Amino acid sequence: MISTMSVKDKTLRAVKVGSSFAVAIAVWQIAAMAIGHTVLLASPVEVLVRLLGLLFEKETYSVLFYSLTRILLGFFLGLVVGSAAAVVASRFEIVKNLLFPYMITVRSVPVASFIVLALVWLEAAELSTFISFLIVLPVIYNSLLGALEAMDRVLDEMAMVFHLSLWHRMRYVWIPQIRAALLASCSTAVGLAWKSGVAAELIGLADGSIGDELYSAKLYLDTPTLFAWTVLIVAASLASEKLIVWLLRLALTKRRAHA
Repeated sequence: MISTMSVKDKTLRAVKVGSSFAVAIAVWQIAAMAIGHTVLLASPVEVLVRLLGLLFEKETYSVLFYSLTRILLGFFLGLVVGSAAAVVASRFEIVKNLLFPYMITVRSVPVASFIVLALVWLEAAELSTFISFLIVLPVIYNSLLGALEAMDRVLDEMAMVFHLSLWHRMRYVWIPQIRAALLASCSTAVGLAWKSGVAAELIGLADGSIGDELYSAKLYLDTPTLFAWTVLIVAASLASEKLIVWLLRLALTKRRAHA
């Protein structure tokens, strides 16, 4: 009975989501017809045709791979550095205080400002990795730091009494308590990495990147292509998010199961 209800709930949710998308596309089509000019607003049909055309071009996949590898490299660097910094800051107050102004600055300054500044030091091809790393870092750091500070200290003290190493304390005591925060922050950070990374490519005009394709479409007033690449960006971002969160959930669950 519970399983049946679960299937019904999922089906109902899928119908609601599908209906919302259908209404949004209908509004989009009506707006495109009312404006009557593709340059100003391409219709869903025009975008779909152009999207299908891109999917049959080999160059599309090389462009996607170019941006994917650099943006996800920035994400993973931000994940590793942010996690390590959060662990150290949770143990040493002085480290937390020293990192505070940097994290606030990175979180508050507009992405465009960092991109323009980074162009002085970096090549266009390296820009998306650096910017993605910079944007992901405070998201992971702040989320994990909060989770680490909210942990049950009694369990950690018991682990220390039994002389568990730092690695085993992290594996058996810390990870089960910070798992939810880590997964949530990674889910958010992947989307931010894609947004900031593509923006960096667009401003830096990195050859062979998605940002370069967006710039070319804008330059030639090719609105259907601009929309089609935007759809691909959203799809790549969502796919990356689902895959990374799934892998992390699998790894962390296994760790907890072995505990």
